[in-house]
Amino acid sequence: MSRIQWKIMGTLTVLILIVVGASGFFVERALRDRTVAEIRLTLEHHARLFAQVVEGVPLEPREAERLQAIASRGARAADARITLIDAEGRVVADSEVPIDLLAEIDSHAGRPEVVEALATGEGHDRRRSDTLKRELVYVALRLPEDGRGPPVGVVRFAVGLDQLEAAVADLRWELLAAGGLGLLVALGLSYALSLLTLRPITELREVVSDIAAGKLGRRLGWDSDDERGQIAASINRLARQLRDSVDQAARENLQLEAVLKGMAEGVIVIDRGDKVLLANPRAQELLSIWGDYEGRPVPEVIRSPEIDEALSEASNSDDAVVREIEVHADKRRVLLMHASGYPRANPRSGTVAVFHDVSELRRVDEVRRDFIANASHELRTPLTSIQGFADTLRSSQVGAEQQAQYLDVIVRNAQRMSSLIDDLLTLSRIESGPARLEKAPVDVLRVVETVVADFGPRYAEAEIELALHSEPLPSCHTDRDAVEQVLSNLLSNAVRYTNAGGRVDVHVRAGEGQVEIRVEDTGIGIPSQDLERIFERFYRVDTSRSRALGSTGLGLSIVKHLVRSLGGEIRVESEPDRGSKFSFSLPLA
Repeated sequence: MSRIQWKIMGTLTVLILIVVGASGFFVERALRDRTVAEIRLTLEHHARLFAQVVEGVPLEPREAERLQAIASRGARAADARITLIDAEGRVVADSEVPIDLLAEIDSHAGRPEVVEALATGEGHDRRRSDTLKRELVYVALRLPEDGRGPPVGVVRFAVGLDQLEAAVADLRWELLAAGGLGLLVALGLSYALSLLTLRPITELREVVSDIAAGKLGRRLGWDSDDERGQIAASINRLARQLRDSVDQAARENLQLEAVLKGMAEGVIVIDRGDKVLLANPRAQELLSIWGDYEGRPVPEVIRSPEIDEALSEASNSDDAVVREIEVHADKRRVLLMHASGYPRANPRSGTVAVFHDVSELRRVDEVRRDFIANASHELRTPLTSIQGFADTLRSSQVGAEQQAQYLDVIVRNAQRMSSLIDDLLTLSRIESGPARLEKAPVDVLRVVETVVADFGPRYAEAEIELALHSEPLPSCHTDRDAVEQVLSNLLSNAVRYTNAGGRVDVHVRAGEGQVEIRVEDTGIGIPSQDLERIFERFYRVDTSRSRALGSTGLGLSIVKHLVRSLGGEIRVESEPDRGSKFSFSLPLA
């Protein structure tokens, strides 16, 4: 026989056993309850009759023989055990206990039927007797029965359930016989039924197995109006729906994959076991996740205790966990992390974390704070000088020569403030966008020659040699004034930071699609740790020298923004005491 036949026959066998067992249980229970109820009614009737017999006889030890005789006669007449108990719970007579052993019987004051009888006039219970070692049904009646006057005691009738157990045993054998006969008939029917249904079930199994294996084009060919036809229609419909669902899931998976790949934010998904299920390319870049990460614990994939702690907190919290975390993978990054468990309702399946790279925002904030602090400091210094000398001129009598000196200081500091404000306005105008630049074809070589010629007297005064090295150039699509300002700032810096007897060379040459202009000096140079910061606002390598020479600290920042607005790039190379090379490129027309 096949496994299906065994299952069908086994199922029917279990079903018959359950039905027979349940039927026997309920029938036995009903028989017991009905028999016990009838016994109680009979005992109540006998107890009331017996109460009239002992009425007027005191329930006291001195009347024990008389009461024992009455109890024995009543027990034989009623075929039950009769016990007489006084109001204190002492047994004064018992039909099944010799009179000389009555004193050894425990107090019956706590027996449930006695307590109930003394309280309400009548009590019942069913339990195993400690004295007779068998189960009895108890009925107790308070004396006097009519409730007039205080209770003098209780008369209790008890009868065993031996006949009931015998009847129940007979019933069990009958049920077992009926169940065995029904089981044989059911096994025969189930065997015949399994033979009839085995062939279509086998075909159904093959079709369903093929569908489960991914062969979604397989169909059942049962075409009938009975249950087989309905099953075939349902299976075929399920196969079509499954195929549509698989196609839709594949499309959605491709869409999700495209979205995750195109996101600027990093996304990772963690399961309940703290193992990484998914990390999009941006997350792999931000967190330096390389190689096979799926199914590995978070600490092995992401070497950041802060991220691990935040993910653990999110998995156990109903609210999203937001943290700003600094990571040092390939480079220093500041990431804003949002992590929350999914789904919102328990139990949780895992945790999703989204990482936003806010490094540039934090850098901009830091630059802004530095800018405010530096601008305040740069303005406060000349303003303090102006205010101090102005107060001195107003409040004291000074000579004409000294007044002239004070006025020179005031004018010099005012000019310094004016230059600083002009540079700030220029920088603000540049940062407002390239739309403010007027780009057109420009002869860059001619612009460079003009600027170099303008700086000739200043370089001669500083005893620094200035030379231009150029070659014929095509026109550039750029803004003439912006180019002049960039080159002027670079030449100004070169003359400030080059000592007398030094040299500055300006090289202009054409490249691939661009023109490169390079300013080389033999000045004091720039330390390597300062190269990345020299284009920041108010950043100076030699603060005292820069201020003494009238530098505002904004020139290189203006240069950087102007070159970027013109579509070019600026680079710097420098070594301390060996000079610097600043070069920038401009696109050809």
